[in-house]
Amino acid sequence: MRNRNTVEFLGLWERIYNPNFNYLEFEAIDREAGRNTFVLTPKRWIESVNAIGMTSKQGRYAATFAQKDIAFKFAAWISAEFELYIIKDYQRLKADESFRHELEWNVKRELSKVNYRIHTDAIKEHLIPPMLTPQQVSYTYASEADMLNMALFGITAKQWREQNPSSSGNIRDNADIYQLIALVNLESMNAELIKQGVGQEARLKYLNRMAIEQMQSLIESDAGKRFKGKQGNANEVLK
Repeated sequence: MRNRNTVEFLGLWERIYNPNFNYLEFEAIDREAGRNTFVLTPKRWIESVNAIGMTSKQGRYAATFAQKDIAFKFAAWISAEFELYIIKDYQRLKADESFRHELEWNVKRELSKVNYRIHTDAIKEHLIPPMLTPQQVSYTYASEADMLNMALFGITAKQWREQNPSSSGNIRDNADIYQLIALVNLESMNAELIKQGVGQEARLKYLNRMAIEQMQSLIESDAGKRFKGKQGNANEVLK
């Protein structure tokens, strides 16, 4: 505890978690830290700055206890091997967390792609007359894709690219999980409406209402409220 870095770490921890931390006493201790004559015991630290990260018991069963952040700090100072294990374990946990997020995203994205194949097959079977040129076929697909974009995002892919020139990917690559869930449902419903011979204008109006209702349900759900801040303000979709 005579180490200046230790004193700074303890002070930082208390500033973050202790609303009754004694800043004036800490400044005095901080100025002394590192000198040859400087001595700091757990008891002095606790009593001087009103610390809550450590407790010290006297008597027959004397012992000092510390909150786990502080205990890890002391253990890392005592053992270089322990410090390395902490670093590697942190990296492993962050890698696992990143993988879980990526897996969730990929599952939703792949589900969207599968449904899009169903959607394009319905277009090919019911909307494209025989003997169309490849350019005409391509335009029909793009038109239907943009109809879904308009129903869900209120904007076409081209308009999105013009408004986001520095963004990577396209409008759907930058969609959040809730939007992808809604998109999966819109693609399936659009395929069914196409089979029934419903015109594009009528389908656009229907799918837009469907998108609004589904996004409202997702936002108002418990999961939506819990993750709304992380995924972005999905209410923008409803405007």
